[in-house]
Amino acid sequence: MPPSENLPPAQSCRIIDFERADVVSLMIYPPPPPMLVVAGQKPFANMQVSLNPLRYAQKPEYWGIEVVGCMPPIGQPAIIPYVVELNLTGYIGTQGIEVIGASHTERIEIAAVVEGTPPETAVDETPA
Repeated sequence: MPPSENLPPAQSCRIIDFERADVVSLMIYPPPPPMLVVAGQKPFANMQVSLNPLRYAQKPEYWGIEVVGCMPPIGQPAIIPYVVELNLTGYIGTQGIEVIGASHTERIEIAAVVEGTPPETAVDETPA
């Protein structure tokens, strides 16, 4: 077990809920990396929301990405909408991603060609 696994969890950060998660790929050439866009309501006006990919020893079917809210020492209670983005380069599993919120998760399938790796069924058309 890595030393970081023995550390206590942070008290100022928690997984929070989200309402919508979308993968956005611009239709331009060359295509930029796909972006994960997550939206929801945060319970504090000064809460900082981020998307934190999980760590894996090898590529999973669905790469887990947590929606995390962190608080400063003094909170300002107010329900405020949030939108956060994450460049998915290096964070796409063999089937896609899984967005992890406090009360639910959402799996989003992403084609292998989106990440820039050819699918296993691709045919090499290079002249011999």
